[in-house]
Amino acid sequence: MCLGIPGQVQTIYEADGVRMGKVNFGGIVKEVCLAYVPEIAVGDYAIVHVGFAITRVDEASAQESLRLFREMGVLDEELNPDQQAGASLPPACPADPWGGAR
Repeated sequence: MCLGIPGQVQTIYEADGVRMGKVNFGGIVKEVCLAYVPEIAVGDYAIVHVGFAITRVDEASAQESLRLFREMGVLDEELNPDQQAGASLPPACPADPWGGAR
């Protein structure tokens, strides 16, 4: 299964010219490419799909989605906390989300 999971942006930084961030998914923190959501700020919530933040979402919607995913038992499966320690940049994260190459 491959879901878009909401998470809260904890930090924002640049890595190799790409806007990245640490995002907290209800206690599990992952490195996420933020290139597609230039308006996102620390403290905001984003929907993240395969390592890419794809849209901003309000906190109430994010918390409700996280609660439902936990109830369904899919949150840990989607986030796979065992791989967290070896996390690296998502593959092919673009420096310019509107067509430039990395």
